[in-house]
Amino acid sequence: MDVKESWHRYGLRPVGADLDEIRALLREHTARERRAQGEGDTELMRLCCFQLFNSGDLDDVLLIWSAKQASFDAACSIDIEFLLGHGLDATKAHLSANRAPAAAAALDRLRELEAAGEFESFSVEERSASYDRYYVD
Repeated sequence: MDVKESWHRYGLRPVGADLDEIRALLREHTARERRAQGEGDTELMRLCCFQLFNSGDLDDVLLIWSAKQASFDAACSIDIEFLLGHGLDATKAHLSANRAPAAAAALDRLRELEAAGEFESFSVEERSASYDRYYVD
């Protein structure tokens, strides 16, 4: 499946079982990308992360973080804001409650960017609308 097929099949705001399929697709391409940069489809990974961002499920935060960490290309393709589908404060609280090293790493990065002012004007709704325009165009 490529970006175009995923976009047509699931749309930008999937629900229910479609989210499970998107998670599986993201896991598959993350694993491929970890094996060898370029083996996973980072544009498809980006779309999957946006679709999960739109669902706002905090349980997806570490899945998105893992995808972002899969390779240099993935890190560049997957925006850190995709972790914030439920908002910055809720995401930080969720990561703080998780003892996994990946949660600590994601939380540290968010705090670092927050201290640098990266999220001063962040809004889930505005970011979602911005990505909508990106994918519709």
